Amino acid sequence: MVYAYTQDVPIDEQTYRKIVDRLGPEPLKGSLLHLAFRRSKGELSYIDVWESEALCTRAFEERIHPAVYGVFKEIGLRPDGEPTVNRLDVIHAAGALLST
Repeated sequence: MVYAYTQDVPIDEQTYRKIVDRLGPEPLKGSLLHLAFRRSKGELSYIDVWESEALCTRAFEERIHPAVYGVFKEIGLRPDGEPTVNRLDVIHAAGALLST
């Protein structure tokens, strides 16, 4: 079964786009879906779906955290730790992304 979660992040769209640019065009291994959306006060939330928790953890260690921390250092942002991950209790998953 897939690993999926939501996460509220204390960044704006401009910071998010810098992180995406730093990640580069190569897909993250194991990522099935990353959906970023704006909340009412301008901060962002994510919905992420991964092939497995292990592949998600590896992507964070190898690519995501280095990109995020690099941008944070560049713009002088110092968040109070990691945002809370709200793991989803997936009971069924279907769709084109899962049929490959």
